[in-house]
Amino acid sequence: MMRRLITALILLCACGSTTFAQTTAAPPATPTAAPVAKNDYSNGDNWLCRPGRQDACDVDLSTTVISADGKMTLETWAANPNAQIDCFYVYPTVSMDPGGNSDMLPGPEEKGVVRVQFARFASQCRPYAPIYRQVTLTGLRAALFGTPIPMDRALAYNDVLDAWNYYLEHDNHGRGVVLIGHSQGSNVLTQLVKNEIDGKPVQSRIISVLLLGTNFPVPKGKDVGGAFQHIPLCHAANQTGCVITYASFRVNVPPPANTHFGKVTGEGMISACTNPAALAGGSGELHSYLRRNGSGLAGGAEATPGAWVKPDQPITTPFVSLPGMLTAECVANDHGSYLAITVHGDPAGPRVNLVDIVAQQSKAYLSAAPKK
Repeated sequence: MMRRLITALILLCACGSTTFAQTTAAPPATPTAAPVAKNDYSNGDNWLCRPGRQDACDVDLSTTVISADGKMTLETWAANPNAQIDCFYVYPTVSMDPGGNSDMLPGPEEKGVVRVQFARFASQCRPYAPIYRQVTLTGLRAALFGTPIPMDRALAYNDVLDAWNYYLEHDNHGRGVVLIGHSQGSNVLTQLVKNEIDGKPVQSRIISVLLLGTNFPVPKGKDVGGAFQHIPLCHAANQTGCVITYASFRVNVPPPANTHFGKVTGEGMISACTNPAALAGGSGELHSYLRRNGSGLAGGAEATPGAWVKPDQPITTPFVSLPGMLTAECVANDHGSYLAITVHGDPAGPRVNLVDIVAQQSKAYLSAAPKK
């Protein structure tokens, strides 16, 4: 169960596990790929998710909730067809395509990570998730093993920029929007916000920016002045126009001396950590949703099912939830600042997750918006 808890933590609770983070660390310099043509984001095939259609976000997210005493209950789920805000998601490094950059044909890994990390947000917002030609796991591994192949990081960014601009022009219509990214997706979104949003008129539409599994620099003791100059860190669930960011590690496996996560360069800068379970500070309980048979992110593979309760009982839903099992707290050591995840047997406390936060931010944003 411990392996499932760490590898299957999804965006709703703690997205920057050490295993995945170390896999996606920046490799040595590699050859640059030849220029390629732009994508046409008016073509619906270039999106994993768009509102009101059957796609990667239109999936079964029903959940078996397992309490500390082994009692199991069914939690149903449905998208909100009348959501008043939008979510724009950039997925992490998952592509197993053979080249240094992925193609535009989504495989089970892209579809799988959307189901695990993003689709559940459709209960609060209209979902938008562009396909982009990301740097692949194949390319990263080749570089790490000293046999680099051409990779084009600018291609990944420019694809997302083109998708964002298309969304703004044709889909947004002045609505509030939550930006959500993980790993490579967070890096791309950080650059996008810095270049296109921070301090510009469109910033007024940003409800929040969720940059997870990444290093987000801020001056020590401050909320702005690092990656962004006008968008602060979030300190309350009803605060809008702010950033939630962290890289997570198990509490008993903190970042090592050679970690690529939880630290940044620059005099007086730290890697920001905002705890979604306790944005004001301290520790809080995470309301996580775990894949019943494992994460299924890389290559779409499923883990061998294990027992979630003793004696073993059949579970037919694709997700399970374990109230009271996980808590989180932002901590720091000599190697960095990070979100420490603790696994408990039977703690008590309130249940919180990022979908809940987006719901509260949406309410606050809409109540403050001018009435049309």
